[in-house]
Amino acid sequence: MEHAYGPSETGSVVLDLGGDTGALIIYTGRDLRGREIEISRTADSAAGADDAPRTHSAVRERRVRDGTFHSAVYPDLPGGLYTVWWDDRTPAGAVTVSGGSVAEFVWPTRVPPGGG
Repeated sequence: MEHAYGPSETGSVVLDLGGDTGALIIYTGRDLRGREIEISRTADSAAGADDAPRTHSAVRERRVRDGTFHSAVYPDLPGGLYTVWWDDRTPAGAVTVSGGSVAEFVWPTRVPPGGG
């Protein structure tokens, strides 16, 4: 799903970090602007990450003092291991979110092995 979100200016994203709450930033190329990227917490699935509840965030242009980049931001995440989804069935990778900090993930430039 794609949305027509405008750029995000410096200081427009606020993250409330602390305790067991962290955040995640997924860095992408500009070609993914507007795309929704899903993540799921691995610990939330007894049968495997495929069945875990997912949350999504849109990739937006982020304007900062030193230039522009594109990313999806996931605030207020409970600490744990998260799967980043390339599509409905294919994981793009995994990332650990820790309370009180911001985890970072760089979107792969090609489909992960076994994906489609």
